[in-house]
Amino acid sequence: MIVVHHLNNSRSQRVLWLLEELGMEYDIVRYQRDPKTMQAPPALRAIHPLGKSPVIVDGALTVAESGAIIEYLVERYGAGHLTPAPATKDRLRWTYWMHFAEGSAMPPLVMKLVFDKIETTKMAFFARPIARAIAQKVKRSFILPQLEQQQDFMESELGKSAWFAGDEFSAADIQMSFPVEAAGARGDLGQKHPKLSAWLQRIHERPAYQRALERGGPFELLQ
Repeated sequence: MIVVHHLNNSRSQRVLWLLEELGMEYDIVRYQRDPKTMQAPPALRAIHPLGKSPVIVDGALTVAESGAIIEYLVERYGAGHLTPAPATKDRLRWTYWMHFAEGSAMPPLVMKLVFDKIETTKMAFFARPIARAIAQKVKRSFILPQLEQQQDFMESELGKSAWFAGDEFSAADIQMSFPVEAAGARGDLGQKHPKLSAWLQRIHERPAYQRALERGGPFELLQ
């Protein structure tokens, strides 16, 4: 049976969701973030050297990185479900979004999280205005324009089809859920992106998504 090493409020939630969509049995080993640092506990390093989640163990095989895990699971156990047919335009879109989620969408979201923290972190009074000014300038000149450009792009792509890889729900939507949910949690979707907001609502309504929340526990992203 597959074992999911599950860190609270992390990307491993979408692995649970995928397993529910595939109707697979699995066990969960739970880990909690350090309440001060919000980092994963050292115990995860016993499963994978980087000590991050998600990680799954399938027999003698250990697989890390959510995108790699999702591709492994749908290829080995999906029986053609949640992936468009090979050598089709939708399959190329599927591959694109599988990589876009972490390669393009997440970096500016992480940068925004970091620079938001700089603005609110306690520091010496003489350093505070300088640090805040630098953080605000980086956000205005680079991070926020990047986020807006990417969200406009995703909005336009969802105007072509109901789901990211075509007219059918697929694993690409599961992979894309984390950056879109992160954007929503940090207030970056707004009324300018109604298709993205509607897509987010549709995934939240899926029974498998709700079952994954029941198994994995509360899911609240860092803001």
